[in-house]
Amino acid sequence: MGQHDPSGIADYDDFRDISQRTLHHYDSVAPRFFAGTIDHDVSQNIAALLEAIELDAPYTLLDLGCGPGRDLKTFRDMGHRAIGLDGSAEFVAMAAAYSGCEVWQQNFLDLDLPDGLFDGIYANASLFHVPRSLLPKVLGELYAALKPGGVLFSSNPRGNNEEGWNGPRWGSFHDYASWERYVTGAGFDPLHHYYRPPGLPREQQPWLASVWRKPR
Repeated sequence: MGQHDPSGIADYDDFRDISQRTLHHYDSVAPRFFAGTIDHDVSQNIAALLEAIELDAPYTLLDLGCGPGRDLKTFRDMGHRAIGLDGSAEFVAMAAAYSGCEVWQQNFLDLDLPDGLFDGIYANASLFHVPRSLLPKVLGELYAALKPGGVLFSSNPRGNNEEGWNGPRWGSFHDYASWERYVTGAGFDPLHHYYRPPGLPREQQPWLASVWRKPR
């Protein structure tokens, strides 16, 4: 990783800096973030994941970048075994308390996931924080953590394949064609994608959601 790449990220120390600065932001705003997002309706995204899983329920699910635990609690209340993961220590504590679920503190640089455990991985507004040059590594680790036939859901703010600092947070903003190349490059089969919020003109739909399956 010592080679220069087009993103301007020179080496692993740059990745570490991106991770630490972004997580520091979330730690510093955790209570406000929870209050501002607890009522967001993401039922379309939750349904997109669950309806695509063809394995036996109840499911073992990973909420990747679970934040304060809103969707983690929903999965648990639906009867699934839900495990949360977040890099923010504040979010991990809040999510465990709010959801009653097991929550792992890990960041995207240092994922340590068990192979073949999960029926589904739910990455709602989280993978866009991964620098482009790290995506193959991260997506490969998610692929390995899914059972054969398992499903990955992602929702990211869409863009024109730019990345960089957006205030105190790092973001990578893909269009669908670019995102598809990364995810299929990790071995996933595409199922479908859509834009959010529903029912609005495309220019008013900033979120790109997509569903992918690990082949059996």
